[in-house]
Amino acid sequence: MPVIHLVFVTIMTQITAQINYIGVNDHDLDLFESQYRIPEGISYNSYLILDQKVAIMDTVDAGKKDEWLQHLESGLQGRQPDYLVVHHVEPDHAGAIALLLEHYPQIQVVASAKALQMLPQFFEGLDLAGRSLAVKEGDTLSLGGHTLQFFAAPMVHWPEVMVSYEQQEKILFSADAFGKFGALDIEDDDWACEGRRYYFNICGKYGAQVQMLLKKLGGLDIQAICPLHGPVLNEDLPYYLGLYQTWSSYGVETEGVFIAYASIHGGTAAVAEKLAEMLRARGVPKVSLSDLSRDDQAEAVEDAFRMDRMVLAASSYDAGVFPPMQEFLHHLQAKNYQRRKVGIVENGSWAPSAGRVMKEALQAMKEIEIIEPTVTIRSRMKKSDLPALEALADALSK
Repeated sequence: MPVIHLVFVTIMTQITAQINYIGVNDHDLDLFESQYRIPEGISYNSYLILDQKVAIMDTVDAGKKDEWLQHLESGLQGRQPDYLVVHHVEPDHAGAIALLLEHYPQIQVVASAKALQMLPQFFEGLDLAGRSLAVKEGDTLSLGGHTLQFFAAPMVHWPEVMVSYEQQEKILFSADAFGKFGALDIEDDDWACEGRRYYFNICGKYGAQVQMLLKKLGGLDIQAICPLHGPVLNEDLPYYLGLYQTWSSYGVETEGVFIAYASIHGGTAAVAEKLAEMLRARGVPKVSLSDLSRDDQAEAVEDAFRMDRMVLAASSYDAGVFPPMQEFLHHLQAKNYQRRKVGIVENGSWAPSAGRVMKEALQAMKEIEIIEPTVTIRSRMKKSDLPALEALADALSK
């Protein structure tokens, strides 16, 4: 992995001579989208282009609108904004639009036609008549010395999304693409860790759409990427673009085996640990485990996509599978898990059913190869179970 150089920004920070960061950090929120843990917070990114015309690039979540407005007013230095460019109408980016329109009634909202249609759903009584400009693929907007070119990015990760490319400074305003969890006042040299968790849980279902966007951007000379979450990326751009190419094509980032287990009384957990020991002894380059009952499911989804092989180990429960595993399988299917090899370990004291349920779920996913043998444990692992577990370890190690 290359040395990663990022622009970490807090309050108003200069990106170039005429482009400033005016976003905010949020350490008050515990769950992003009410489901993803963010112990290091999140940033809501907004940018300001000061030219002959002044453009604001997105707003922030309503909970931080007052702080953002202070950053904006400081950055404007007494000037009046001409345009608000809305790349994405999700509330964490568009939550301050009504406040902005109150303060600057002359401002024109620039967005995709779909975004302009959706915005009144979030703000009752919002009237954009005569104060909006719908842009489509390839359209440009001149600010004077700077020109924005727009590209549609539907389902990355909502249907109205667009990105914009500033032609003079060669900056891509990428909406949710290339974002990551974590506030910008937290020092973090490993962008990929939270960037990966963010990608697969927010955009993972839409790999084909991300691929389409990457093809559109392929001919552009991009010198910096300004996402709506996370740091500005201004060095090692082939590294980030390469990761997005791998992730969106459902390729393999790391050779290894991820073991996801759901254990009621510890018996299945012991089997998972033993299998991990066997795999390491066979030279598998990376083996990681996740306790689905306790660990972050979003991180488990991340590791499932990251590695080329996975093992599902679960207890049987109510003639089905233990609910933490059921939830994990639901997340995998929802995020379009595919093109992987998967082994299965089931545990059942009287009528093992977990293996059947896990296989049925996997068979509904694309290009999943189930590695045999399926290992069945009765309550607790015994010496007689080891040959089958060794055989599974052999098959996974090939």
